[in-house]
Amino acid sequence: MYTLIGGPQNRTFRVVWMLEELGLPYQRQYAKPHEPQVTEHSPLGKLPVLVTEDGTALTDSVAILTWLADSTGRMTARAGSLERARQDGLTQQIVDDIEGLLWMSTRHSFVLPEDQRVPAIKDSLRWEFARNCDRLAERMVGPFIMGEEMTVPDILATHCLDWAHAAKFEVSSETLLAYHARMRAREAYSSAVASEKSLAAPATA
Repeated sequence: MYTLIGGPQNRTFRVVWMLEELGLPYQRQYAKPHEPQVTEHSPLGKLPVLVTEDGTALTDSVAILTWLADSTGRMTARAGSLERARQDGLTQQIVDDIEGLLWMSTRHSFVLPEDQRVPAIKDSLRWEFARNCDRLAERMVGPFIMGEEMTVPDILATHCLDWAHAAKFEVSSETLLAYHARMRAREAYSSAVASEKSLAAPATA
């Protein structure tokens, strides 16, 4: 039984979905960034945190997804293979060129102190985001990003497309729009969404 620490509507969703896809047992513990139960495991106070069966705490959503895939031998190419190198390249492309822009926009929306925000930067971020989505679509070679099988980059890409929709970042690529719809129709995705909706903040006095 894994313990997943984090709240809804953030990168924790990626790990919930991965656990559902793999059919692994887990329990959830509600927490916001920088709360004690988070900083106990993550000095940076970031979500999510996955506590394994032996009590080892793992941080960073991409690292957690990669470990879950490697430890089960599913949803990933074999470590050390050329296909894995290609997979890791796609993972980094999504994190750097797509997620990075969304996170920058979020920071300038409400994360940074108000006097440090530059709202005008969002127009440039939206332009670059649309261009980078087209570049990702060009690399797709099948129903999933890597081809015929779902892998770690699919979790990341779909979550970023969800994020983009919420942030009003337009995706014009018909390839990515159709892909997004297919991924959201997956049973494990629906289960992860249900898990998010059922996770309530603890009552406070």
